[in-house]
This record gives sequence, structure tokens and C-alpha cells, in this order.
Amino acid sequence: MRTPGLKPFPKPAGFWKWLIIDLFFVFVPAFSPAEPLHSPTWGFYLDLPEGYSYESGDGRDRFSFVSDNGGIIDIVVYGPGVFESPEALAGDIRNRLNSRGDISPYIYHDKKAAIAELHISRPGGALSGWALCTELASRGSGPPPLLAALAYGPASRQDLPLFYLSALDSIVPSEAEKYSPGPITEFSYPRGEIVPAVLANRDLKALIGENDAEAAGALVDREFAVLSAYLNSPLWKEAWIRFYRVLFKDAYERLADLAFVFERDWYARYIQNPSSGGRNNDESEARAFAQDALKWVQGFVYERDATGSDFVDLVSAATQGRGDCDSRALLWALILARNNIPAAIMVSPEYGHAMGLAQVQGPGAVFELGGRNWIVAETTVDVDLGLIGESVSDPRYWIGIDLVR
Repeated sequence: MRTPGLKPFPKPAGFWKWLIIDLFFVFVPAFSPAEPLHSPTWGFYLDLPEGYSYESGDGRDRFSFVSDNGGIIDIVVYGPGVFESPEALAGDIRNRLNSRGDISPYIYHDKKAAIAELHISRPGGALSGWALCTELASRGSGPPPLLAALAYGPASRQDLPLFYLSALDSIVPSEAEKYSPGPITEFSYPRGEIVPAVLANRDLKALIGENDAEAAGALVDREFAVLSAYLNSPLWKEAWIRFYRVLFKDAYERLADLAFVFERDWYARYIQNPSSGGRNNDESEARAFAQDALKWVQGFVYERDATGSDFVDLVSAATQGRGDCDSRALLWALILARNNIPAAIMVSPEYGHAMGLAQVQGPGAVFELGGRNWIVAETTVDVDLGLIGESVSDPRYWIGIDLVR
């Protein structure tokens, strides 16, 4: 993304002038594609769809982004006490913009939040979209600051709403939500009652939300539709990386107990079983755990949908034992990451394949990512960790994706 100081894009007269306040806010000074943004002052994160560029702001607390597809994102932070609640802030936005649409307050991860529909009439053409208002992390004993994010564009563009929802869903109010379902997904599909679910091909039960599979599946469909827009774009690789990053983030919390149960079962079988050789060292145990998790996903039923997203959401993959190479690789990496083993994935458009990557010791094929060598994991063939088919072994045709930041 472009750095501040470039020519502002034109907006309706006075559209944001009422939002200028005297609070310090700054993003990291340099933006790059496929990288989430972070506010070191307010602590929130933003992972916009590719193609959004920084366009204008006051250099303090207000930033605007415009996409090459016509979408606009405006973000402002309000200090403690300026508005009594996100709902009040959303109401003020609606009134000042003379917008039509409902306002829906809700709770997102113990933070008050509100979503407002935007329908704005203006001489140059109607605008539509959504506004997300949410509490940020508290800064002492007083009320927390509030964030307002507007995603909007020409009402005539029926292809843009999915980008608005994806952009707003990428907002992470604080470190506590960094690896959690996004605020739009959580609003649309609350997790519901936490219920036991059986792990595929294992006599184990773990706790997940009763709506987790439906929510994860809906997210896959939405983000695949967003990704499809980049098919012929020079940003296709960055969009692909973001696609997997978004799905990993959404599932990380949903599958927390599943990863814990999986590790406890492995510990009982490997560490406490005398025939396994007992406790060795942390490095050999990490590899043994990665191998066990790999064996599990290798036993899934191979499934792909050539007419859809071609990706089984991770909740369904884990509980139903099915999926293509990328859903298996991402699930495997999540289980490792949840158990403090650095993990990633690699994907290849040339090979039409995906594999897992792990920071574990021992022999095997390696892939360099972020200046480190990672052991490769083939998730669709019954082979040991580190083995890779010669027909898919050229590293030039693979893209590494680091999932934990």
C-alpha cells in the first residue's frame, strides 16, 4: 500500500470533516501488499483485501483507503468519552450523513460493537455500504476508545458489498482478537452453545461452537468470491496469501479445544507409553507430534468441489475427516501452531497442490520461508514427514505462507 502524503481522492463535500479530533493515531509508516496493518498507538489491526491504497487522512487519527475496484474504507478513532457507546457513534454517523439503514448493537469478544447499514443519497450518485463501530482496548480505568470504520462505494456496483464485508471483518480491535473470528462473521454467525464434537477417525471429543461449521463455511464462500476477483489481477498471489491467512485466523479459536484434545491424546500415547521410548527431548517430541498429526490428516477422504471454493472449512474437515490438500495442510498447521510448533503452508498454482511446513528438526525436504528452512509435509499421500514427490519438488513453483504473525 502507498504511504501517507499522496494526493487525496475526492469525496462528497464535507463527508468526513466532522470526524477530525485531537487524538494521535498513526499506522506503521510503510505499507506492502499481503501484509496486515497495525496501529501501534491504538493497538488494532486491519487486513484489507488487496488493491486498497492509502489515500488521505489528517496524519493523526483518520485514514482513508480507496480500492482500484471503486471501494472506499474510512477509519477514525475516538478517544474515551467522546461517545458513550458504539451504538451512539453509529447513530451519529447515520445522522450526519443523512443515511438510511438499521443499526444493530451486539457484543464482540466482551467489547461493545454496532453495525450500521449505509444508504447515502448525493448528487453524484448514491452510496451504500456498512459502518462498523467497536470498542478498542481500554487505556486505564476509564471508558475505552472507539473505532469507526466505514466501507462503502457506488450503490450501483453490486460486486462491491463482499469486499466491504471482508474489509470490515478483517478489523481486529485488540491483541485479544488477533486470532479469532472477525466482527462481521461473529455478528452474522454467533458461535452459540459450546458443544462436544467427535474428531474424525479418532475416538476423541472436543468442544466447538454449535454454529462454528456453518460460520466457517460461510466465510470460505465469501472469501473465495473475493479471491476470484483477482484471477487476472497482478495481485493474485497476494490475494491468495490473504485468503489462507483469513481462514486460519477464523479457525484458530474455533478449534482451540480440538487442538488441545489432540495433543493430550498424543501425549498419552507417545510420552506415557513405554513402547514408544518415553520422553526424549523437545525437538524429537515436536517432530513426533507433527508426524502423528500428519498421519491423521492423511487419512481424510479426498474431496474437492471444482465448481465452488475447492476448500473444505477447517471445522468440517476436522470433524468429518474430508478435504483437499490445502484444507488438510491448513488444519495440520493450525494444530501444530496451537501446540507451539511453528507451522506454515505452501501452495503452488503450477502444481495445483498445497503442503504443510513445520519448524522441526530431522531429515527431509525443506522449503525456505522468511529466511528459515521448514520441513515439508505432504498431507494427501501416506508418507512420512519430510518426503515429497519428485514431480512437485521444484521450489520455484511454490509460494510459502507464514500464518502466525
